[in-house]
Amino acid sequence: MRGLRLPPRIKVLEALGAIADGRITRIGGPCYRVVSSDGSREYTVYVDVERRIVYSDDNGTRFRGYTGYPIIAALMLSHVLPFNKRVAEGLKGVKWRELNEKYRRYSVVEEIVKARAAERGVRREELESLVASVMASLRGMRLKLIDTFREDMCRSGGTGLSRWLGAGDERAGNEPRAEAPAAPHEASA
Repeated sequence: MRGLRLPPRIKVLEALGAIADGRITRIGGPCYRVVSSDGSREYTVYVDVERRIVYSDDNGTRFRGYTGYPIIAALMLSHVLPFNKRVAEGLKGVKWRELNEKYRRYSVVEEIVKARAAERGVRREELESLVASVMASLRGMRLKLIDTFREDMCRSGGTGLSRWLGAGDERAGNEPRAEAPAAPHEASA
């Protein structure tokens, strides 16, 4: 396992957009499926908050070593990271991949997206406050990436992960928390 770095701030916005678009689905236990903004890619996400262990096959997580937006979205839906529905709705429908490929600079894309959110009634200060809160929470979590993912890890109760870790691992007997409620918590404005 290796530690994940903090993501670029724009990845928090991308996670909020994925939730607003309905592109993230819980597939069982601690696992989620996330569809890219253009629908061409699908990512598998695993989050075990108690052990601070995660997995995602998105490029940012796998190849760049930071917490990718699919993990951030899953942690929001798991009530671990702050979430604000109104801010998320302001980011609905953004074609992230298209913008990233066109401008090739996160700072430029971030400004475009913030302007669109402002047109939809989301104040820049409100958006910045939520991003800062999520980044602070991620900083404190110190997430670690597991190298391999197996579908049986998605079984409710964590039996798949326990088997994957093996009987000799001191963490193998620990069971993850019960399933999180369906709706994410709201961050204060």
